Amino acid sequence: MPREVDERKKRKALRKLRKAAELAARGEGPPLSDWEREFLEEVEQRIEEFGSAFADPDKGSLEEPMSALQTQKLREIDKKARGKASGFKQRKPLGAKKKPAYTPRVRQLDEDIEEAGNSPPPPSPPEKKRPELGIVKGSDLMKKTAPAPPRPQKRPAFRVIEGGKDDA
Repeated sequence: MPREVDERKKRKALRKLRKAAELAARGEGPPLSDWEREFLEEVEQRIEEFGSAFADPDKGSLEEPMSALQTQKLREIDKKARGKASGFKQRKPLGAKKKPAYTPRVRQLDEDIEEAGNSPPPPSPPEKKRPELGIVKGSDLMKKTAPAPPRPQKRPAFRVIEGGKDDA
């Protein structure tokens, strides 16, 4: 059942489809696969016959002749036909280095078993010493002296303050 789609949008979609097929026929880029040629022909046929190449409203706007995915695939085929890019590969940044192959971290069970039970424990790493901190005054670095011991606090005393609530 044909759907009402704007004639200008249909002509524009058909023009893009035919242009991509024509560019691919010239051979400027790599040749199109059978699937890609078939895709261009079928979408063109559906637009001419039904006014639209898709029926499901979840796949795109009903005012457009092609669905969102069909439009994206047409762009990729057009790029491939022009020889600009295949459309299927991602470009890598210029300064990107190739990552090493993934190596899973696996526990070696052989390392856990002690041979003959007399092997010494592995040496512990040496403790790191912190540098001493000093106070800078002007341009001289003075060594920090030990802080004075805190004063012992007296036990708090209980005092009754006159002038509060009367008992009378």
